Amino acid sequence: MAAPIRTLCCSVFRHTSRQFSTTCAVRGGEKWRTEHGLARSGTEYGPLTDLPDWSYADGRPAPPLKGQLRRRKEKEALARRIVMLSSEMDRGIEMQKQKEAEAKRMEEHKKSLLLKPKGKLLMKKKSQS
Repeated sequence: MAAPIRTLCCSVFRHTSRQFSTTCAVRGGEKWRTEHGLARSGTEYGPLTDLPDWSYADGRPAPPLKGQLRRRKEKEALARRIVMLSSEMDRGIEMQKQKEAEAKRMEEHKKSLLLKPKGKLLMKKKSQS
């Protein structure tokens, strides 16, 4: 039964002068949403994706859906990665500070090893300061 209808539709579209588009309208409004600080699409996050679709009549929540569990795991993995990268940055900053302090200490040590002025030069230096 479906074959004759399909053939009929194809023949009608073949003879029309209007263009027929089959593009997906999912991306509609993406620019507006990103400009207003929202998700790129309406299904990335928000109450329609994060909250359960139903609950029991006695008030118990519904078990989480597969998509909700997947999104929860993805968010958890992202949070762990953020914490790890943040701690790496903190360690890097501390190491840089230690290197700078060590370089400053070495410079002071080198200055202390230089020859000291003696005699007339020492007296001139004392009188100037």
